[in-house]
Amino acid sequence: MTKPDHRPHKPAKPKTFGINALSIGAAAIGLGGALLAVFLRSKTNPAEHAAPDLALDKPRPGATDRAPDAFRPDATAVPTKAERESLRPATGPAPSFAADRGSTLG
Repeated sequence: MTKPDHRPHKPAKPKTFGINALSIGAAAIGLGGALLAVFLRSKTNPAEHAAPDLALDKPRPGATDRAPDAFRPDATAVPTKAERESLRPATGPAPSFAADRGSTLG
């Protein structure tokens, strides 16, 4: 016959090392991504340049100011058939995610 064990029972340690390691890894990846985004955003794009006509200290154009001749549309030009078709309003049923009741798909 065996003797009963009278030592107090110790609860098992929770096995959370894997969860803790995953959460620390995810936090490190997130922080690294945020730092990378800040670093890449701080670089200036060589294709971009300053627009002096849009500076805050320049006066805003008024109602009497006109665009340069090169940027004005020709008021006497007749639109082509393709241009007229591209400007035609869209007609037909409105797009929807849900099908109408009673209609079939296909």
